[in-house]
Amino acid sequence: MIEVRMRNAQEGQAHIADLSSVLIDCVHGAASVSFMPGISSRQATAFFESVFESVGRNERILLARFISGALVGTVELVTAMPENQPHPGKVPKLLVASEARGRGVGTALMRHAEEVSRSAGKTLIVLDTAMGSDAERLYQRIGWKKAGVIPNYSLLPNGVFCGTTIFSKELS
Repeated sequence: MIEVRMRNAQEGQAHIADLSSVLIDCVHGAASVSFMPGISSRQATAFFESVFESVGRNERILLARFISGALVGTVELVTAMPENQPHPGKVPKLLVASEARGRGVGTALMRHAEEVSRSAGKTLIVLDTAMGSDAERLYQRIGWKKAGVIPNYSLLPNGVFCGTTIFSKELS
């Protein structure tokens, strides 16, 4: 396994088709990741292009995980926070391709995101995820603390409302 930190839009563009495919795969697999079924390649590409723009402005970091040369997962870390919150970072999306789940990809990406956060001077990371999801269990298993649940926060890809669980992790 190789970890790649995409430092700019040019590096990201080299993998945009694979990143888009992973996002589409996650949505089709019923992951609650801000998009609904029917997401097009164009939508997924536009999403990652906006991520790359943010990376280029040093507002976020995009990490990817590869197995045998294939991109199988990605995680974003937002480092540009409000002036009164210089110490936290935020993880808006962790995506793992369906064929790579259960192989430690999500755990490895989150551990790497924690390391990168520390290196960026962050002492806290926050995220939210669909209540009852595999991701929720992953975050608990790797030491994230559940702060609470917001009921009926978003729609699952099947159109049913779901709650979101808020997590945080203090970095030492």
